[in-house]
Amino acid sequence: MRVGMQITYSGGFAETVAEVADLERAGLDIAFIAEAYSYDAVSQLGFLAAKTSTIELASGIFQIYTRTPSLMAMTAAGLDFVSDGRFVLGLGASGPQVIEGFHGVPYTAPLGRTREIVDICRQVWRREKVQYDGKYYQIPLPAEKGTGLGKPLKLINHPVRDRIPIVIAALGPKNVALTAEIAEGWQPIFFDPERANDVWGESLAAGKAKRDPSLGELQIYAGPALAIGDDVDHLLEWVKPSLALYIGGMGAKGKNFYNDLACRYGYEKEAATIQELYLAGKKQEATAAVPDELVRAISLIGPAGYVKERVAAFAEAGVTTLTVSPLAGDSAGRVALIDQFRKLVD
Repeated sequence: MRVGMQITYSGGFAETVAEVADLERAGLDIAFIAEAYSYDAVSQLGFLAAKTSTIELASGIFQIYTRTPSLMAMTAAGLDFVSDGRFVLGLGASGPQVIEGFHGVPYTAPLGRTREIVDICRQVWRREKVQYDGKYYQIPLPAEKGTGLGKPLKLINHPVRDRIPIVIAALGPKNVALTAEIAEGWQPIFFDPERANDVWGESLAAGKAKRDPSLGELQIYAGPALAIGDDVDHLLEWVKPSLALYIGGMGAKGKNFYNDLACRYGYEKEAATIQELYLAGKKQEATAAVPDELVRAISLIGPAGYVKERVAAFAEAGVTTLTVSPLAGDSAGRVALIDQFRKLVD
């Protein structure tokens, strides 16, 4: 089992780099850098690439609406170059709140756009002259949509790799099927190993049936919270605010992907309550309404023996990398927890 971690740079770039270097020494395999509506992830990834040597670095995630497909490919190739072939391109659709609310771009056709972006990225990395006639992207732009002066171009530089691994964050049945078909990896959120097959099994099977064998086996990156010890149950409460935010506040009623997932897990009543409270501004009450059972199912919180059993359950469900969120109050605590976890899963 590989060990990854979602990295935050809320404390500053220099502090984050120092922590990631320590995490690298502790045995972390891959670090994901988020790009929501804070600083861009590219700056941080490039900075980390210069200060690390073995750890893989991944965007977690680049939103498909905020860069053109060719720029996405150029950015990935550049990050792969400065990291000596250690970059993983994490892609995702995000959601209307961020895409329309922050970027002012219509949130449309996430499936079709994702497929076309992946196609174009791989064309760029192969240094082919980019020519693409898709439903959402046409390269070069047709004369009737522009000046007619655009000509096919290929990437000037020779990429370190002509196929950079792509990991797609996906939740819905069609998105997951597409991911299993075209991507090297899949990044679900709030992964419950006991319920995952019921929710996503058919979609994964449908996508894998169309999968190009050259992509290899689909890698699955789950992201549980992590705390190891005999007296850590109280840390279940640390996970609840995030679940309340996503289930309750990420979208409107009837248009919240994370609420839908909680319902598919069997928490229809609880999901409705959380959303009602959160949208009414009662965030503390919404947090309190998050079931302990749900938190425990998607987390690694408990004594070492219990955590080891849960790791086996994630592996049985097909997970190949656990991108954990260490529940520790400072950098030293997070590094120590990763070191302990690395020894536990080896």
